[in-house]
Amino acid sequence: MAAPGGSGAPIGAGALAGGVRSKVAPSVDFDHSCSDSVEYLTLNFGPFETVHRWRRLPPCDEFVGARRSKHTVVAYKDAIYVFGGDNGKTMLNDLLRFDVKDCSWCRAFTTGTPPAPRYHHSAVVYGSSMFVFGGYTGDIYSNSNLKNKNDLFEYKFATGQWTEWKIEGRLPVARSAHGATVYSDKLWIFAGYDGNARLNDMWTIGLQDRELTCWEEVAQSGEIPPSCCNFPVAVCRDKMFVFSGQSGAKITNNLFQFEFKDKTWTRIPTEHLLRGSPPPPQRRYGHTMVAFDRHLYVFGGAADNTLPNELHCYDVDFQTWEVVQPSSDSEVGGAEVPERASSSEEASILTSEERSSFKKSRDVFGLDFGTTSSKQPVHLASELPSGRLFHAAAVISDAMYIFGGTVDNNIRSGEMYRFQFSCYPKCTLHEDYGRLWEGRQFCDVEFVLGEKEECVQGHVAIVTARSRWLRRKILQAREWLAQLEEDGALAPREAPGSAVGRARPPLLRVAIREAEARPFEVLMQFLYTDKIKYPRKGHVEDVLLIMDVYKLALSFQLCRLEQLCRQYIEASVDLQNVLVVCESAARLQLGQLKEHCLNFIVKESHFNQVIMMKEFERLSSPLIVEIVRRKQQPPPRAPSDQPVDIGTSLIQDMKAYLEGAGSEFCDITLLLDGHPRPAHKAILAARSSYFEAMFRSFMPEDGQVNISIGEMVPSRQAFESMLRYIYYGEVNMPPEDSLYLFAAPYYYGFYNNRLQAYCKQNLEMNVTVQNVLQILEAADKTQALDMKRHCLHIIVHQFTKVSKLPTLRFLSQQLLLDIIDSLASHISDKQCAELGADI
Repeated sequence: MAAPGGSGAPIGAGALAGGVRSKVAPSVDFDHSCSDSVEYLTLNFGPFETVHRWRRLPPCDEFVGARRSKHTVVAYKDAIYVFGGDNGKTMLNDLLRFDVKDCSWCRAFTTGTPPAPRYHHSAVVYGSSMFVFGGYTGDIYSNSNLKNKNDLFEYKFATGQWTEWKIEGRLPVARSAHGATVYSDKLWIFAGYDGNARLNDMWTIGLQDRELTCWEEVAQSGEIPPSCCNFPVAVCRDKMFVFSGQSGAKITNNLFQFEFKDKTWTRIPTEHLLRGSPPPPQRRYGHTMVAFDRHLYVFGGAADNTLPNELHCYDVDFQTWEVVQPSSDSEVGGAEVPERASSSEEASILTSEERSSFKKSRDVFGLDFGTTSSKQPVHLASELPSGRLFHAAAVISDAMYIFGGTVDNNIRSGEMYRFQFSCYPKCTLHEDYGRLWEGRQFCDVEFVLGEKEECVQGHVAIVTARSRWLRRKILQAREWLAQLEEDGALAPREAPGSAVGRARPPLLRVAIREAEARPFEVLMQFLYTDKIKYPRKGHVEDVLLIMDVYKLALSFQLCRLEQLCRQYIEASVDLQNVLVVCESAARLQLGQLKEHCLNFIVKESHFNQVIMMKEFERLSSPLIVEIVRRKQQPPPRAPSDQPVDIGTSLIQDMKAYLEGAGSEFCDITLLLDGHPRPAHKAILAARSSYFEAMFRSFMPEDGQVNISIGEMVPSRQAFESMLRYIYYGEVNMPPEDSLYLFAAPYYYGFYNNRLQAYCKQNLEMNVTVQNVLQILEAADKTQALDMKRHCLHIIVHQFTKVSKLPTLRFLSQQLLLDIIDSLASHISDKQCAELGADI
């Protein structure tokens, strides 16, 4: 869709795949009120909010509603609804409404009998209604009539009507501080506190027809979370997640997921998080957790007698945690979000503070610029929400809203905060290389393993990028093969690309006698993806397999895999398998794992159980003696603060490979405007469906591929930026490169539009006097006509500074004429005279 006032259209994938270049660039609606003093300009694709920015919104006034905690908030359309809680003296049952568009508070209209005042209840939205279940009621001031509830109320947003659902049959035990969510037309209730004990049961009720519905207890299976209360739940990827909470002496910072389909719980492992990686949040209670896109966001709560205010983010796809760094312009007292200006005249009256509160558009399928304005530095007090517990959170569109809670000194809060999510497509680097490994396309090396001489195929480019030990093996095999060819004992191998239409050239065979096929395949999976599968609980054969992989990791000097295997094995050791693992560690001479098993065995709570097992009787005599001696005289503890080498990641290795480490293994030449750039077929095919199809079907016989994006040839700098993205997922690049590469994901068939999203973000960022000439050249080459006009406009208004740039002398004659023409059109005779005097 074209921008307002423009005639452009987004470039479609089909057009690019067919090699047709759009003659009209996507329209850009620019502000032409640039002053001579402006040096720093921002391109807005629409009203935007800086990603990861916190903003404090107007607090709830006391005459509208009390400050509170232990309440609930839900989101419906463009409003946040707050119900119940306590103000420190009494329980509440008022319903407040916050309009997120005009940032105003009011009391929501209600009719009928509302739920009794309560806190630690739950509230969810289904259809056009809010449902409130359970909670704690009574008079907290006089400490009388205090009890948990199991009633269910419906509030209709359209009419304001409160109605209690009277349910026949068996009911959940009355409870508070439980978790609740809606999935598949049902309300799901989990755990909580019944006044005497914490719970971990689950109940569900259909919400479509209250006359026909009833409560049903869910038969849960798997790794059910311990009984707990004061925890949040969130639904993401059709699974329900529970994080931490109050569970007595067993309180942990575990994250559990619940599969609705088979009613099974799974503890999300953290053993794959290597040392130095961001750890999970501390154990806590009274926190919030919301889901957005593929992420879970955890904020606040009480963590071991502290009130942290970091925002933690969990990536459901990659199973990794990180602490979200707030943007530098997170501030208090920012201007309200204005409506988008419809013309440059309207845009010119907005202040720089108002511009900084624009909300970032996430449409990444077509260039749709909004207004552009000068942006002066704004000095605002930076403040994030303070740590708190028993607050509540909800999501509207691409932002999270947090209200209330208990802050320092047991004070109730009436503050409302907004956090802007980011929504960039995920990096598919690991998945793409993993798909290359699983598909076994374009393999050029075959490893001959063990005494059985089992064969496992792979790709020279990936293997030599990740493992120096295997790299040496491959080079030795190459040298040996070359010697045989030189001696005439073997026909010469065909050059890359020359086998099209004929039999595929033979694979390079590399013998590795110290490795068996199964653990070697796990090792190869790690080389391609940086991951291995976590051992299944109760499957000792999985643990023994990882031990064999660990042995290979030590032999092949793969520090990262070594650490990963150790963490997996140590986390999997239990009373049922410790003797088997210990014996295997002794046989494989894995000293650190053996030490871990011995220390596990001699623990007070384990020793008597272990020595009574039949497996203990079958242990070798030396191992039994070592266990007994370890129990009688434990060795002194070695200091554990020694730095640990965790090795290099897939991204680090592929970066080094592109920058020169892989030069001797190149097997394809990319031609950019006649200039050759050696590359690696397997890597290009893994990341691009365009190259995959080419190498599979119509590989050029001379092994050379001309590079263009449609009919446009990118600059060498932009081409290098694209290679960095292909090899190791890098998305940072100069702004001028973004114009060249914006259409690359369509033309080259990248597996998502992550590169395009970052190109768009880059164009939203800053165009400066220093880079305006490079962007002018890129806009001219890509036929981005409105961008070109904008660059010329900046050059005209900043010509005294632009004229001193050395890059001006290297512009083409036509662009220099365009600059002169723009100067003539925009500058009066008097200004020309002044300009001449300056020069």
